[in-house]
Amino acid sequence: MSGNGAGSLLQLDAVDTYYGEINILQQVSLEVRAGELVCLLGGNASGKSTTLKTILGIVEPRRGRVEFDGEDVTTRPTSYRIARGMAIVPENRRLFAPMTVQENLEMGAYLQGGAKREDLERVYSLFPLLQERRRQLAGTLSGGEQQMVAMGRALMSQPKLLLMDEPSMGLAPILVERNFEIIKQVHESGVAVLVVEQNANVSLSIADRGYVLQTGRVVLADEASALLANEDLRKAYLGR
Repeated sequence: MSGNGAGSLLQLDAVDTYYGEINILQQVSLEVRAGELVCLLGGNASGKSTTLKTILGIVEPRRGRVEFDGEDVTTRPTSYRIARGMAIVPENRRLFAPMTVQENLEMGAYLQGGAKREDLERVYSLFPLLQERRRQLAGTLSGGEQQMVAMGRALMSQPKLLLMDEPSMGLAPILVERNFEIIKQVHESGVAVLVVEQNANVSLSIADRGYVLQTGRVVLADEASALLANEDLRKAYLGR
């Protein structure tokens, strides 16, 4: 399911983000169209997490614009953006360990005024295992199962855009593959996805397009298939 020339859902336009006097993001422009799966690649200290924080409104850029669903949200708070249709699956999942799977899922609909049965059913149809485990405490699940809960929780708000922060972090290789299968499945259900990742191989294999960040600048942007075939990228990322 590619963008099909669909309208732009998320757009960063020449964004400069600072921490104090340090210019972390420099003239970063990127786009996610409705229905697209886009990955943002980069190593440590490339600016990936700052880009995510800028998209979510945790930090405000000093220059440039952030547009979401046709609206300039550059100065809007995080809660506003989430209510408008962004959802985040954070790095390390950050579940409520002493709560059950179902209680964790219901927390995802909190800003929407509470969980609706049809949203729960939709999440359970995507992740049948979670329905089996719905009364189990989230803290007792395996890493892969916890990732399903984190994704399910994000989907409970019926987002237009799902942001994923380092979904392969801390998972065994076999679980990484499984995890990206799930991301692909979520995307095929009609949600636009932006995956922020170090693992270029696996994220490009399911993405429509990709961007590569280096020290706060976008140095490559192309169709995912072209990036996978790019020699420089292969040397920098895929050789490992």
